Amino acid sequence: MIPVSEPKLERLHLRCDAQAKQLLEKAAAYQHETLSAFILTQALASAQQVIETRESITLTPADFETFLNALENPPAPNNALRRAFEQHQTQVQP
Repeated sequence: MIPVSEPKLERLHLRCDAQAKQLLEKAAAYQHETLSAFILTQALASAQQVIETRESITLTPADFETFLNALENPPAPNNALRRAFEQHQTQVQP
């Protein structure tokens, strides 16, 4: 996660209603943080979680074994793969 204590060079503008602000202020007080620090900490944690969810793959043990087996014993190239290799060689210069 990105440390919150580094120098702050960027600014975000956020508008909310009074009830939302009161709720955030109350939560920040419970955490002994300023409102800005609380919102930034919570937003960063949430953003990290969203990114990890989108950028990670979880396999069942059986699927993981199938994946490893495919890496260790790849199938022979089929016609479509051979054509793709030929097309790559004509279009990509080393």
